[in-house]
Amino acid sequence: MLKLHNIHKTFNPGTVNEKTALSGLNLELQKGDFVTVLGSNGAGKSTMFNAIAGSFPLDDGQVILDGTDITNLPDYKRSKFIGRLFQDPLRGTAPNMTIEENLALAYMRASTATNPFSMISARERKGFREKLSMLGLGLEDRMHQNVGLLSGGQRQALTLLMATLVTPKLLLLDEHTAALDPGTAGKVLSLTRQIVEENRITCLMITHNVSSALELGNRTIMMKDGRIVLELSGEERASMTQEKLLKAFQSHGVDNDRILLSMENESY
Repeated sequence: MLKLHNIHKTFNPGTVNEKTALSGLNLELQKGDFVTVLGSNGAGKSTMFNAIAGSFPLDDGQVILDGTDITNLPDYKRSKFIGRLFQDPLRGTAPNMTIEENLALAYMRASTATNPFSMISARERKGFREKLSMLGLGLEDRMHQNVGLLSGGQRQALTLLMATLVTPKLLLLDEHTAALDPGTAGKVLSLTRQIVEENRITCLMITHNVSSALELGNRTIMMKDGRIVLELSGEERASMTQEKLLKAFQSHGVDNDRILLSMENESY
C-alpha cells in the first residue's frame, strides 16, 4: 500500500551545515497497517513524514502509494489523499474561520469539488454535526464559533476529524498529542484509535511514549540516522515490555533520554 524505496535526503549539501537526514530508508506498509514510530531527536522520523507528504524533493529513492509512484507529485496534490497532524495544535486549522468553515475546507480539499463553501449542502452540514458529536466535546453546538477560541485539545481533535473527514489513503500523526496535558492526550489518542480502526486507515504515528507505541496499532519501528534499525510485529511485539524495548534502544545505540522521561511520566 505504501512503499518507501531507498530514500535519501541530505540538507545543505557541500556546506558546513550539511546534514544527512534519510539514508537508504526502506519501509513497506500493507493496507490497514497502523505503525508506531520511535527514535531520538534527529533520527529522521519527521523527515520521513515530510518525504511522504512531498515537502521537498528527494535526492534518491521512490515513494509509492497504493500502486502509484508519487515521488514527484507536489505536496498540495498529495494532500487530497494523505492526512497529517502535527505536534502543535495551532497547525492544521484556520483560527479566524469557524468550525464549519474549517470542516468545509477539509472536505472540499479531499474531494473532487473546487469551491470550498458554495457547494456544501445542508446534508453535508448535518454530516459535519454528526461527526463532531462523535468527538464527545460539544463542538457540534459551536459550529459558528471561530476555531481560535478552542482549547489545544479541542483543536487537535478537530484537526484529526478534518484529516479523516474524507477517508485518506494514509494518515501521518507527528507526535500529535505531545503538546497536550496527559488527560487531554489520552482522549485524543482514544479518538485516534477509534477513527483509525473504524475506517481501516493506514497510519504512521510518531511518538516518544513507549506505552502508546506498544499498545496502539499492529507494528512498531525504531529509527536511527535516517533509517529503520528495528521493527516489531506479531508475537514479538505482543510480548515486548517497556524494559525490553529500552534495552533494544541501548543495543542499537539510540539516545533514549526522551523515552526514559516518558516512562517516568507513565509511572505516576
